[in-house]
Amino acid sequence: MPRVLLLLPTTTYRAHDFLEAAARLHLDVTVGTEETSALEGVNRQGLLTLDFRDPAACARRVEEFARDVPVDAVVGVDEETAVAAAAVSARLGRPSNPPGAAVAAWHKGTLRRRLAAHGVSQPAFRLFFRDESAASAAAAVRYPCVLKPTFLAGSRGVIRADGSEEFLAAWARIGRILDLPDVKRRGGKLAREILVEEFVPGPELSLEGLLDRGSLSVLALFDKPDPLDGPFFEETIYVTPSRRPVAEQAAIRDLVARGARALELSEGPVHAEVRWGPGGPRLIEIAARSIGGLCSRTLTFGTGMSLEEIILRSALGMPVETLERENRAAGVLMIPIPKAGVLESVAGLDRAKGVPGIVDAVVSAHAGQQLVPLPEGSRYLGFVFSRAATPEEAEAALRAAHRRLEFRIA
Repeated sequence: MPRVLLLLPTTTYRAHDFLEAAARLHLDVTVGTEETSALEGVNRQGLLTLDFRDPAACARRVEEFARDVPVDAVVGVDEETAVAAAAVSARLGRPSNPPGAAVAAWHKGTLRRRLAAHGVSQPAFRLFFRDESAASAAAAVRYPCVLKPTFLAGSRGVIRADGSEEFLAAWARIGRILDLPDVKRRGGKLAREILVEEFVPGPELSLEGLLDRGSLSVLALFDKPDPLDGPFFEETIYVTPSRRPVAEQAAIRDLVARGARALELSEGPVHAEVRWGPGGPRLIEIAARSIGGLCSRTLTFGTGMSLEEIILRSALGMPVETLERENRAAGVLMIPIPKAGVLESVAGLDRAKGVPGIVDAVVSAHAGQQLVPLPEGSRYLGFVFSRAATPEEAEAALRAAHRRLEFRIA
């Protein structure tokens, strides 16, 4: 059987779904993760410890491993592991994104510069360093603007400022996030950077796509019906198919394709965020990975293939009969954390699952867990999934289910 190396951080939501997809395809699997397992010594083909922060070291380690255990494809599940996967694939001679392209998609400063060099529509931006004067930076930008770290994902550390006072407060708050030990270790010298972007008003959409030798296929286009105007940018509801006009959807697809070419992305999944602002669509980000959390469970293709199965087939060059999504509308609610504290209990889960149109609800947080909301946090309480005849019905079911959930937080 073909063997795939799955790069799965210990904090990922995605492990179960990727392993399940690999089992359906009867693949041999090696799991690469950043923490050493006690079982690695007795399962040398199945487990591999890798430092995702050092892609070159990952590539050397896997090359050594592959001398005894051939690896046919390498798949990362988030921005950081996508960079490592590209480096490993290049070392092994497997089809993948060029390592520099994966880095450009991960590092927001490089992303902005590459898009600007190719004339891709995006927010105006300036990159600052934290040892610069915050007051001088505040005087140099236009408002409203958005401040963000250059290497974190999931809206962590992303803050809107409407004036200099809010800018200085956001600058200081992001600095505290970047000084957290785990963040500083992950970012290294990038923890010195703060990116400031023009705030683009208007609805936000998310495109899920797949690249094959540079050609983009759209797997799904999601509306985000809740306004994302700040000061923080916690995503809640995704619904597909999009209700935007067909011409607008085509323009979004073309913009994402141009963005992928600008970064030189050529293979595998892409997840893009687009704002439809004054004058048309602008690319907020494009990542060399698939949709995060458990949100991929919203998508089913062909005769029941999951998004993870599509990704694995693509990486291994296996045939895919169709990339057409199922006909019904679908949605996901990422349950937001309402306040900081310790989760004591959850009520109403069965009532939420009983709402017509709801197909599943998962609370991923556990009792006794410390909850940290955005912008400091990076997790959700859980996920709710809907299927319906129309996007409006799928969205309404998610909102009704959310109202039935009760979280006791001390």
